[in-house]
Amino acid sequence: MKHTYSIKGMKCDHCRAKAEKALNTVEGVRAKVTLNPPEAIITMEQHVSTQILQEALSKAGEYTIEMAGDDAPAHQGDFQNHHHHGEHHDHHTHGSADGHMAHSGNLKTRFWISLAVTIPIILLSPMMGIRLPFSLSFEGSHWIVLALGSFLFFYGGKPFLTGAAGELKSKKPGMMTLISMGITVSYIYSVYAFIANYILQTAGHRMDFFWELATLIVIMLLGHWLEMKAIGNAGNALQKMAELLPGNAHLLQPDGSVRDVPLRQVQQKQQVMVKPGEKIPVDGKIISGETTVNESMVTGEAKGVAKTPGASVIGGSLNGQGTITVEVTGTGDSGYLAQVMKLVGQAQQEKSKSESISDKVARALFYVAIAVGVVSFIVWYIATKDINNALERMVTVFIIACPHALGLAIPLVIARSTSLGATRGLLIRNRNALEKAKKISVVTMDKTGTITEGDFRVSAIKSLSDGWSDTEILKTMAAMEVHSNHPLAIGILNKAKKDTIDIPKAENVTLISGTGLSGIVNGLQAKIVTAAYLDKNTLAYDKDLFNELAEKGNSISYLLVKNEVAGLIAQGDQIKTEAKQTVEALKKDKIIPVMLTGDNKASAMAVARQVGIRDVHASLLPEDKEKVISEYQQAGKAVMMVGDGVNDAPALARADIGVAIGAGTDVAIDSADVVLVKSNPYDIIHFLSLARNTTKKMIQNLWWGAGYNIVAIPLAAGVLAPVGIILSPAAGAILMSVSTIIVAINALTLRIK
Repeated sequence: MKHTYSIKGMKCDHCRAKAEKALNTVEGVRAKVTLNPPEAIITMEQHVSTQILQEALSKAGEYTIEMAGDDAPAHQGDFQNHHHHGEHHDHHTHGSADGHMAHSGNLKTRFWISLAVTIPIILLSPMMGIRLPFSLSFEGSHWIVLALGSFLFFYGGKPFLTGAAGELKSKKPGMMTLISMGITVSYIYSVYAFIANYILQTAGHRMDFFWELATLIVIMLLGHWLEMKAIGNAGNALQKMAELLPGNAHLLQPDGSVRDVPLRQVQQKQQVMVKPGEKIPVDGKIISGETTVNESMVTGEAKGVAKTPGASVIGGSLNGQGTITVEVTGTGDSGYLAQVMKLVGQAQQEKSKSESISDKVARALFYVAIAVGVVSFIVWYIATKDINNALERMVTVFIIACPHALGLAIPLVIARSTSLGATRGLLIRNRNALEKAKKISVVTMDKTGTITEGDFRVSAIKSLSDGWSDTEILKTMAAMEVHSNHPLAIGILNKAKKDTIDIPKAENVTLISGTGLSGIVNGLQAKIVTAAYLDKNTLAYDKDLFNELAEKGNSISYLLVKNEVAGLIAQGDQIKTEAKQTVEALKKDKIIPVMLTGDNKASAMAVARQVGIRDVHASLLPEDKEKVISEYQQAGKAVMMVGDGVNDAPALARADIGVAIGAGTDVAIDSADVVLVKSNPYDIIHFLSLARNTTKKMIQNLWWGAGYNIVAIPLAAGVLAPVGIILSPAAGAILMSVSTIIVAINALTLRIK
């Protein structure tokens, strides 16, 4: 199967060749780019995330990738303008390194090749002037070191140099800039020392730093690979949303015939036919036909919704057993999913601007190192009049400013943390979430699928007429529900199956529009109806009993026989056993639990009372949920959102920490920072505990890593030289090694309490 994408804005063959080369740098990608001004077409055998391709293409110029082709939903091109470059990978790399840094497999390859090159460099060159016991040297060995060091700088160092360029462009130097400073100064000074020592053979021997260059690159690559491997690459929530829609639609023609057309060709006011079991391709209004629509993948609510002429339908929802004709009211940018995608994209882009603790520390060290290095050069040159001595002091400061320990401080803790989380059913997809957890003061939760199971079950069967037993009520209603695919019908049939009841045959079963069913069972005319039907037809029933059951969050179906109420069946979405325990634990930690749901107020309040939640926001659309979270944030609250549906995606992206229920939609999972694999709400508490302990370890490791700098940088600059104390490069190397070992051991002591 061919996968094709369109590149907008391409005008020349040189640009085409450059773009093709950039795309093929992505591991596993074999792309062919064909020019068709003012655009070009990418053709590949394999499917690759648009985000990964866009990141690679950004190196070739300012172009935009849009999906096209028969294999991919043609409408996706309409949505790609909502896709924000780097929306997820910023979370997983220091300072938004290039696309390769965001690709775990590429880092792995780069690390192993760099390690192979590093081994001979370690054997053939001294460590900051110290010739180790296992060092080797022979005639011309310094040329081998120069060649290998040059390869390593440009190949192994490329991700850091590219990342540093991005950080400096955004005027936010961080870890990438600090690493790049260390390896660049090491390489340039070492080349200078090589030329002076072996080519020009000037007086005095200048120390090179190829050993430091090699080990720094390899350890930093290892740290970033460990982090990427632990967290995993982020998915593309926006692309998953676009894939909810089918690629084609059954378009009604003026002559009454039906023609299948690509979805992008469908326009408002046109009419499309939706067959049983198909996804509804557009937002619209039903013109003819009746059906039940499953909107769970869009709204997150498990209920199937009965739809009759005049009712609205949402593109991406699943049609039931009826064939319907829909007049198009929204498609492309105007559709429901497109608007949700826009919200998700905007929220993710803003969220990606957040910084990690290590980036802040790295920025401070970068500025300190630059300042101290320049000052030390000036002071030493004035004091000694020896430019080589002054230059060596400055270079030593720059190299020591980027210790190996600092690059491993966070990745080692992240690797340990994600491993521990996995044992508790926690998938951590954004490491910044661990750092933000300690500030959380509000946890907002969706109802269906998060607090409740999202599965309707019979909670009560009551006979309300003499001569009718509870079993006969269930048997009679099940006989008619065999002819329905409504979720409430499924609940009744499951109950009958569980109780091993023989279901009689119903005859002449018909749908009562918007109400229920009618039919003949055992020779009796029977109906399944709602309380609204009873009220409308002034039929007597026990309203106190109805209110008692409804307040518990039940949906109630009545059985009418000869126009009299014979009995009822109440069904409720079951509350997860851990939900109340979770709410109590949050309150104990001084965190406010809040319910955000698209369900009605009565049902929401019934569930909220049972689990102990006071703050309830019901009947919410996706943009409403996101708005509520924004309001909390504007009030100075740090918010965690827990949800499972497409309608939760904007809120998950907007929240300080988005937590997806593992049984939820791919869209929700890809919009989240943390996934609860077991769909157990109490894992929220486990995550908060793990996050608190992880943050403590991060800070401890940063102190060990940066603390080394606090001592080493001034000493390397020679601040105590007047009293005869100066940090030699060799002593600096020993301190660096000790700091790295301490950081590694400290990371391994992380636990979940």
